[in-house]
Amino acid sequence: MSDLIIKRVPERTCIGCREKKPKTEMIRIAFYEGSLSVDRTGKAKGRGVYICDDPDCRAKAKKTNALQRAFRTGFDKETVDRIFGELENND
Repeated sequence: MSDLIIKRVPERTCIGCREKKPKTEMIRIAFYEGSLSVDRTGKAKGRGVYICDDPDCRAKAKKTNALQRAFRTGFDKETVDRIFGELENND
């Protein structure tokens, strides 16, 4: 037997393109107590969804209302625009 230990890399599904990718390659968006925030550390409280760090993915997620669907809640246009604006500004 080999002493080699293979560590499993956690994967998450992107809300834009619906592809599975390693968690470390994605950006988390957290929803906690009625507030949405971009969580680049991956440690914020609340329920989280992941999105690729790709402009095409972000555009698709915004167009298809992926945040509202993922959190099963309606967000006003200003909140959604703020979140996607934060994602764009951090490129």
